[in-house]
Amino acid sequence: MIDLLFTAAGLALLLASGEALVRGGVALAGRLGISPLIVGLTIVGFGTSAPEFAVSVDAALAGSPGIALGTIVGSNIANILLILGGAAALSPMAVHPGAIRRDGLVMLAATVAFIALAQAGTLGAAHGAAMLAVLAAYVGWSFWCDRHGGKEAAALHREEAEAGRIIYGAPRTAWAIAASIAGGLVGLIVGARFVVDGAGGIARAAGVPDEVIGLTLVAVGASLPELITTLAAARRGEADVAIGNVLGSNIFNLLGIGGAAALAAPLAVPPAILHVDLWLLAGVSAIAVAVMLTGRRIVRAEGWILLAAYAGYVAWRFAAS
Repeated sequence: MIDLLFTAAGLALLLASGEALVRGGVALAGRLGISPLIVGLTIVGFGTSAPEFAVSVDAALAGSPGIALGTIVGSNIANILLILGGAAALSPMAVHPGAIRRDGLVMLAATVAFIALAQAGTLGAAHGAAMLAVLAAYVGWSFWCDRHGGKEAAALHREEAEAGRIIYGAPRTAWAIAASIAGGLVGLIVGARFVVDGAGGIARAAGVPDEVIGLTLVAVGASLPELITTLAAARRGEADVAIGNVLGSNIFNLLGIGGAAALAAPLAVPPAILHVDLWLLAGVSAIAVAVMLTGRRIVRAEGWILLAAYAGYVAWRFAAS
C-alpha cells in the first residue's frame, strides 16, 4: 500500500512540476524574445516529456533499467494508442499531411534507430551521446526548415507554442517565472525518486518484472502532460497541434530521454522489451503515420478502437508476466 501511495504522490508531483516547468519556460522565452517556432518545437513539445525524463534518468542511476526503458517505450505506445485514441474519441481529427510529414517520418526513423541500437543488448554512453547528437541535429534542422519554406510545419510549431500559453498559462513577473522553473525542476527530481522507489516496490510485491510497471503504470502517469495538452487541443478542434504534440514527444522520448538515461548509466535492455514491446511500438507508429499522411479523418469509432487496443495491451502485458 505504501508503495502505491509513493507512486501516486510521485506521479502527481511530476504532473504539477512538469506543468510549472512549461509555464516558466514559455514565459521566459517570451521575455527573451525567443521565436514561437523554438517555443513550440522545444519548450512545449519536449517540455511535456519532462516527467518521463526525470523518471528514466533517475531509474537509470538507481540501477533499474527496466523502469527506465519501460517508461520510454511504454510512454510512446501510450501516446499513440491511449492519447491519440482518446483525442479522436473526444473529437474526430483530420490532419494536414504537410504539417506532420517531416516530424512523422523523423519519429519513424528514431524508432527504427532505437530498435537497432537496442539489439546490442545494452545501451551505453556512446549510444546515449549519439542519440542526443541526433536530437540536437533534428532540432536545428527543423528550425532551419521552418525558417526557409516549411510553412505548414512552421505554422504547426507556432500553434503549439500558443497552445502551451493557453493551456498552461504563464507567470508574469521575473520572480514568478524563476519560482516556476526552479520549483518545477526540484519537483521533478523529488517526484521521480518517489515514482522509481514506489514502482520498484509494486513490481516486487506483485511478482512482475520492473519493465512491466514501467511500460504501464509509470508510462501512463508520466504521459499525463501529453494527455492534457492533446485532449485540450482536440477539444478546440486543433488536430494538427494534438498530433504534433504526440510526434514531438515520441521523438524526444526516444532520442532525448533514451540518450540521457544511457549516458547516466548503462541500460541492459530487458528481453521482453527487446523482442516484443519495441516491435509493437514500431508497428503502431508506422500505422499511425501512414494514416496521418493520407489526410483522412480519424473518427470517434477508430479512437475507441485505439483505446480498446491499449487496454488489451496492458491486460496482456500483466497476464504474460
